[in-house]
Amino acid sequence: MATKYTAEDITVLEGLEPVRKRPGMYIGGVGSAGLHHLVWEIVDNSIDEAMNGHASDVSVILHKDGQSVTVGDNGRGIPVDMHPKHKKTAIELIFSTLHAGGKFDGENYKTAGGLHGVGASVVNALSSKLVVRVKRDGFEWKMEFRGGKTQGKLEKVGPARGTGTHIWFRPDPTIFPKIEFSGDQIRERLEIASYLHRGLKVHFHDEVHNTKHDFFQEGGLNDYLSRLIKDGNKTTIHEQPFSLSKEVDGSRIEVAFRWTEATDELVKSYVNGIPTGSGGTHENGLRAGAVKAVRNYIETHELTPRGVTLTAEDVREGLVAIISVFVAEPQFQGQTKDRLNNPELQGSVDSAVRPALEQWLNSNRTAAEQIVARIVLAARAREASRAASAQISRKTATSGRLTLPGKLSDCLSSDRSRSELFIVEGDSAGGSAKQGRDRNTQAVLPLRGKVLNTEGLGLSKVLENKEIADLVTALGCGVGQGFDLSRLRYERVILLADADSDGHHITTLLITLVYRHLPELIKNRRLFVAVPPLYRIDIGKETYWAGDDAARDKILKEKARPGSKVDITRFKGLGEMMPKVLWETTLNPKTRRLLRVEIQDALETDRVVNELMGKDASARFRFIMERADQAEPLDV
Repeated sequence: MATKYTAEDITVLEGLEPVRKRPGMYIGGVGSAGLHHLVWEIVDNSIDEAMNGHASDVSVILHKDGQSVTVGDNGRGIPVDMHPKHKKTAIELIFSTLHAGGKFDGENYKTAGGLHGVGASVVNALSSKLVVRVKRDGFEWKMEFRGGKTQGKLEKVGPARGTGTHIWFRPDPTIFPKIEFSGDQIRERLEIASYLHRGLKVHFHDEVHNTKHDFFQEGGLNDYLSRLIKDGNKTTIHEQPFSLSKEVDGSRIEVAFRWTEATDELVKSYVNGIPTGSGGTHENGLRAGAVKAVRNYIETHELTPRGVTLTAEDVREGLVAIISVFVAEPQFQGQTKDRLNNPELQGSVDSAVRPALEQWLNSNRTAAEQIVARIVLAARAREASRAASAQISRKTATSGRLTLPGKLSDCLSSDRSRSELFIVEGDSAGGSAKQGRDRNTQAVLPLRGKVLNTEGLGLSKVLENKEIADLVTALGCGVGQGFDLSRLRYERVILLADADSDGHHITTLLITLVYRHLPELIKNRRLFVAVPPLYRIDIGKETYWAGDDAARDKILKEKARPGSKVDITRFKGLGEMMPKVLWETTLNPKTRRLLRVEIQDALETDRVVNELMGKDASARFRFIMERADQAEPLDV
């Protein structure tokens, strides 16, 4: 049976009843986030006073019961006079009427976080009790509310010095199922506010834990950026951050960022001191401006890498950025102000960031090249390994128990800090190394023939090669995005090839493999090249070892005497050495010589590896022809 639906069924919620009936519309919900949103609304009003030059101190007290909060400032104080139209005091209007405030005409507040005129009244509506104290015009005034309704008239307490507003409130337990404020959460929000508003003094007294915090940040966003990087345990690419503070079309734009070695992107954005967790047009402008500036720099200086396309995501990978904008008329998405929708802000931020960053890159060439090198590596990693990384990590060491290659002669010690792996060219050399090594601490993995040239190859293609797959398995640390240094089975990875041109080529191929697909081994100083002798020189009863022709000639010049018996033996390969000789000259930690593989100039290294090992033969031809006069005859 249908029911009658008439005008009598229409309910009109008056005053603050809509807020109490549907609190989620105003604070997002009645959980912990909504509960703390009450604090942010009142704090934002105090910060608005400071932002517009009327206050220098903001204080917050979390009271001992953990369920009530006082927020105060030394601003002008809420007006206490009678409103000419509504015949109520300004305090009563602000706290008991939706959309009542002093921020609509733009005269009293140039920029503000609270512009809807509902913040104070919403907090009042959702509090079982709220007390406002105002110092103004030489007196202190007091007004009390319960459940959003006034409890008597505005009371003139007595004479008072100074000005300011203090608001005490306790959320209503009939609306919030659990009232438990987090001191850590409030402290974090207040500390961030001190970074965003340089020069503002913020005080927080947590009576629950009996702690006091005073925040005052002279460095502003740069200090906040350093804290984000430190808290995130991120390694920076360049020393000095890029920072910007500029007025554009009546808005103030402040930006600070640095690139790090992290694989994620972190952007913190704020509008008039309010965090915009879902971003918005200001964040979009920052990203667009940064990408355009970097691309312009790369193109202008002809740093575009061969064989790889740089995407916007590659440019922004590892970026840690903060953007704070101050806008007269921000258009937020909802009362919780989680996203900025002002369309003009995207162009304003873009046009401010792009030329400033491009100029900064040109003025800081070392940092610029470090950033570009990091971006190029990100692009190569994306194209070479990311698509296959999940599959690879399951197939290799990161997927549980290892089945080690049968040709690996592992060391006996389980102490990784004492162990090292020799990657040896050929079974013959591997045999000598296995016999001559210290079995307790030294493992040997022989590779058959020339190693695959991995430059320009995707990771899945690289691991189709059995020799490389065996090497990755023996290392135990995975590869690509599945790489985990903590699972590396050896403290040192040592490349051991013959001392001739063929051996150098094999070493170069192995370094290319590590550089492109296991770069953390180089970054963490774990990759070495052994220097075996090419010559044995016997002068009388003394024996000397020489790694190349120049070392041989130097020994003969310095050690050989007229009439001395000199016997010179040139090794065709490591396999010709007796195990004892290989131990003495190349394996013994006390007598051997190792070269650690390091990268001094990342951008130049990437260019050289790409040109000399890549598919484009013209770059190699040009390199050879430019240095033809330096070439020496090969002993074949």
